[in-house]
Amino acid sequence: MIIVKDLHKEFEGNNHVLRGVNYHIQPGEKIVVVGPSGSGKSTFLRCLNLLERPTSGEIWFDGQKITDYKTDINKVRQHMGMVFQHFNLFNNLTIMDNITLAPIKLKLMSEEEARENALKLLNRVNLAEKADAYPGSLSGGQKQRIAIVRSLAMNPKVMLFDEPTSALDPEMVGEVLEVMKELADSGMTMVVVTHEMGFAREVGTKVLFMDGGIIVEENTPKEFFANPRSARLQEFLSKVL
Repeated sequence: MIIVKDLHKEFEGNNHVLRGVNYHIQPGEKIVVVGPSGSGKSTFLRCLNLLERPTSGEIWFDGQKITDYKTDINKVRQHMGMVFQHFNLFNNLTIMDNITLAPIKLKLMSEEEARENALKLLNRVNLAEKADAYPGSLSGGQKQRIAIVRSLAMNPKVMLFDEPTSALDPEMVGEVLEVMKELADSGMTMVVVTHEMGFAREVGTKVLFMDGGIIVEENTPKEFFANPRSARLQEFLSKVL
């Protein structure tokens, strides 16, 4: 579903964040990306839907080369859900309007269909009673569950999560991970940048360890945690487990 070829990303001041990343993501896979801060994890994720434009390299999504300047990236993004660390909800809109805005504006659904779909999704995350509330009245965990629902309302082919629990109080992390696990069980293709090792172990089909702008190691969760091959991953796991 996603092919990444020799991906480089440099920021100003000779800051080379990605150094030739290659990776293939198959439909239905749950790819969990871990690594120290500054290793390039979030930049890699944000390049997948061109929120960050790579300096060089190619990204293909669903058979289409999205790094080609002729590609209408907004069309492509309709099929790629994105969930951010800080929710990015519109505070001046109700929860219902947050969820239905894009499907209605892009004429993917009528208002009635969009609202019906939104309610179905809100029920799925046990927040139907918050449809008419505003984001300001919600807890962090509730906001993040709404942010996930907002992405799902577009019926995406893949969901990208950028450290979705790192801005939450510890006791709210579980309710968000629960929704993500359920989503994984439903067969959604997912790429998740996270510090939650338990989630990586339980939900990932593959775990990638990034450091210094490259993928240092990748494996099934079982092998990744039980038999890390590189000294760098061994050192990292000794600090986080």
